[in-house]
Amino acid sequence: MASDVLTRARGRIDGYFGISSSGSTFKREAMAGTVTFLAMSYVLAVNPSILGDEGALGDKGIPMQAVFTATAVAAVFGTLVMGIWANYPIALAPGMGLNAFFAYTVVLSMGIPWQVALSGTLLSGIIFFILAITKVRERILNAIPLQMKFAVGAGIGLFVAFLGLKNAGIVVNSDATLVTLGDFTKGTTLLALFGLIVTVVFLVLGWHGAVLYGIVSTTILGMVTGLVGVPDGIAELPRGLDQTFGQAIIHLPDAFTGQMIVVVLTMLFVDFFDASGTLIGVANQAGLLNKDGTLPRAASAMAADSVGTTAGAIIGTSTTTAYVESTAGVSAGGRTGLTAVTTAGWFLIAMFCYPIFSVIAGSAEITSAALIVVGILMARSMGDIDWQKLEYSVPAFITIIMMPLTYSIANGLAMGMIFYPIVMVAKGRIKEVHPAMWALMVLFLAYFFFLVE
Repeated sequence: MASDVLTRARGRIDGYFGISSSGSTFKREAMAGTVTFLAMSYVLAVNPSILGDEGALGDKGIPMQAVFTATAVAAVFGTLVMGIWANYPIALAPGMGLNAFFAYTVVLSMGIPWQVALSGTLLSGIIFFILAITKVRERILNAIPLQMKFAVGAGIGLFVAFLGLKNAGIVVNSDATLVTLGDFTKGTTLLALFGLIVTVVFLVLGWHGAVLYGIVSTTILGMVTGLVGVPDGIAELPRGLDQTFGQAIIHLPDAFTGQMIVVVLTMLFVDFFDASGTLIGVANQAGLLNKDGTLPRAASAMAADSVGTTAGAIIGTSTTTAYVESTAGVSAGGRTGLTAVTTAGWFLIAMFCYPIFSVIAGSAEITSAALIVVGILMARSMGDIDWQKLEYSVPAFITIIMMPLTYSIANGLAMGMIFYPIVMVAKGRIKEVHPAMWALMVLFLAYFFFLVE
C-alpha cells in the first residue's frame, strides 16, 4: 500500500516537472540541486558581511543575524517559486553587486536608512513583476543597448572586486594617492591573500564550489592561527526577522523622494538585465531554449525572479535574483525545477547554522576573496564590448570606470547613460537612440545636478 502511494507520488512529481521527458532522473536532479547549493552557499556568509551591522556599515547596517536569516529565507522562497512555478533548475538568492549597491551607495554614501532602502528594493520588485508579465518586458530589453548592458555588468564586477580588495587590506587609503598597497606583513591581510589564492586555484581547477571551499579553507586556517574566532556552537533556531520583517512596507511612504527614484531605477535596471542574462545563459547550457533562441515560459521565469525580490525586501534583505552559479547544477545534469527545489531544501537546513556562518560573516578577511572572485567573473563581460567603435567604447568605459572610482554603482550607471546618446548623436546615429534613453539621460542629469550632495 505504502509503495503504491509512493509510486503514484513519484509519478505525479515526474509528470509535473517533466523529469523523465527531459531525460533526467530524480537522483540526478537531487544531486544537481546539491551542487548548485554548494556553488552559491557562500552568499549566507557574504551577504551578512556586506549588509550587517558588524561589517563596514557599523550601526547603520541591518542586524547581522536578521540579515543571515533573511538571506536564507529569501533564497528558499525565491528558489521554490522559480522551481515550482517556472520549472527551471535555477536558484535565487540576494544578488552580489546589488547588495553592495544597497550597502555602500544607498546606505553609506546617500545616507538613506536601511529600512527605506528595503522599501526601494520592494518597489523595484513590484515594478519588475509588472514588466515581467506584460509585453513591456520586450520593449525595455530592446531599448537599452546591448553594449551598455555588458558595461554595467563589468562595472559592477570591478566595484565588487574593489570592495573585496579593500576589505582584505590589500588596497588601503592613501592621502597622497587616494589608494595604495596594503601591509602584507599584517596577519589578516596574509589570511585574505591565502583565501584569494586557494579560491582562484579551486576555480581554475573547475570545482563547482570553489568560492565555498575557499571560504572553508580560509576559515580553518584563521581559527588555527587565532586570527578568526571559533563558533560557540553549530546550530540554533533561526531568529532576528522580528527586526526586519515588514520594514519595507512600513517605510514605503519615505521611499517616494527624488533620491529614491534613482535608487529604485538602478535596482530595477541591474536586476532586470542581470536576471534576463542569467536565465537565458543557464537555460542555454541546459538545452532548454526554443529553436529561435528565445526562453520558454519567459514571463513565469522573470516573474519568479521579481517575486523573489519583492519577498526578500519584505523579509529584510537586498535584491533577490537568479544566480549564475545555477550552471553548476545544470552541468551536473539538472534539467527541471526539482533541481531548484532541492537547492531550496539545503538553504532551509543551512538556516539553522548561524553560529558557523556568523564567524565567517564577521571576518572581512575571509569573505573578501569571494567578493574579488565574483568581481572577476562579472568583469568578463568587458570582452563582449565592441571597443573598436567609440560610440560604444566611450560610454561603456565611463560606466565601468566610474563605478569603482566614485564608489557608487548608481554614479557609473548614470554617467554612462548620459554619454551614450551624446556620442551616438556625434556619430550621426541619432535615429538608433531609443526614446527611453533620452528620458534616462534627462533623469540622470537631474540626479547629478539636484540630488547628489
